[in-house]
Amino acid sequence: MTRMPDDDLIIRTARSEDERELAVLNHAAWSVLSDVSPRPPVEDPVFDERHPAEQYLLAVLDGRIVGYVRQVPATPLASNRHVRQIQGLAVDDTVRGRGIGRRLVEAACAAARAEGARKLTLRVLGWNAPARRLYESCGFVVEGSLAEEFLIDGRYVDDVWMARRLAD
Repeated sequence: MTRMPDDDLIIRTARSEDERELAVLNHAAWSVLSDVSPRPPVEDPVFDERHPAEQYLLAVLDGRIVGYVRQVPATPLASNRHVRQIQGLAVDDTVRGRGIGRRLVEAACAAARAEGARKLTLRVLGWNAPARRLYESCGFVVEGSLAEEFLIDGRYVDDVWMARRLAD
């Protein structure tokens, strides 16, 4: 658990009892700007055998979950064990602009490094300029792009692959 010195924000690993509140946040944070799947129903579980609680770092402010980042192995291959991937980041609209997304990304980087990772990757939609700026400001660079990979709301959107090196 990490407490930020300038406010009451705590970054911690999710627990099973966080699931309902996390499902509400996940449903509310859904956006055509960032998501390729339909909006998840608020009743749907967040945690399952492929998405265990320990993959999620939560941002908790005044006792309320206001954000999360999910960080996982990039693949199950031993030859790829040194790479981790962010597969989800969300911040409650009511607290945007306070640096919570940045803190979550940095916490994911620190956790990946602590697990022995040398590289952290992610995928972001080409039209999601706010997310791309955040990741770039955290040291991520574009490593590639799949042009017109998704058809969302009648528009073709690029899938941009970004990465940050965690070790020399």
